Amino acid sequence: MENIENAPFLREMIETTSNLYRLGWDERNGGNISYLLEESEITPYLDPTNVLRLIPMDFDGKALAGKYFLVTGSGKYFKNVAKAPAENLGIIRIAEDGAGVEVLWGYTDGGTPTSELPSHLMSHIARLSVNPKNRIVMHCHATHLLAMTFTHELDERLFTRTLWQMCTECLVVFPDGVGIVPWLIPGTNEIGIATSEKMKETRLVVWPHHGIYGSGETMDETFGLIETAEKAAQVYTIVCAQGGAKQTITDEELTQLGERFGVNPKEGYLKED
Repeated sequence: MENIENAPFLREMIETTSNLYRLGWDERNGGNISYLLEESEITPYLDPTNVLRLIPMDFDGKALAGKYFLVTGSGKYFKNVAKAPAENLGIIRIAEDGAGVEVLWGYTDGGTPTSELPSHLMSHIARLSVNPKNRIVMHCHATHLLAMTFTHELDERLFTRTLWQMCTECLVVFPDGVGIVPWLIPGTNEIGIATSEKMKETRLVVWPHHGIYGSGETMDETFGLIETAEKAAQVYTIVCAQGGAKQTITDEELTQLGERFGVNPKEGYLKED
């Protein structure tokens, strides 16, 4: 077997968790990532028939039975992933009965997948129903987006429009807008269900006073999706600190932008709709 620490998917996870910590979006053990893998990707590095242990799960995962995921560990600090990946990450397979996960690699100190695993799996199910190429679900505490949830109306249309107006690229990167769920207790099936319902319509879901969920086909795409929204939130913060906007991108200009780049802004979000 090849050394799994050289696996492309593991290198991606290490790089991304390191960047999220460096940016201050995943303090302490905040944040989590799940990466849907193909069996063919992992077989050069491990034997999928060698199940190390079974971890029960308070969620019916039968819709993903047999699927493989690389997942950050519960209570693990992103700053430690690069120096100890096998302790802070794990590769799991959803059991055939959907009632637990089979650990195939990692969590070497007896750890478990993130406590947000049910939320991740629900979001994977939702996104796969929209886009079968979806592989990544990422949760972090992006600073300026988090701050916006205290000062901006928690209305999806208004919140999205503000982000679109702050940076020209935003409408192109997330034309499907931003979803917002009510404040809910993290690590519960309730917040997972609410998030997954939003994930059927958008790839970005804000958890007020907590953070954001993003989803995409690749690690780079998903990181870039959150990064773009966070940059717009940062610009919004600076604009507010400077006394508020005196001009911005108009709805007519946003419409022209969508036409130029072949994207359709979410219906009803622009005044010209």
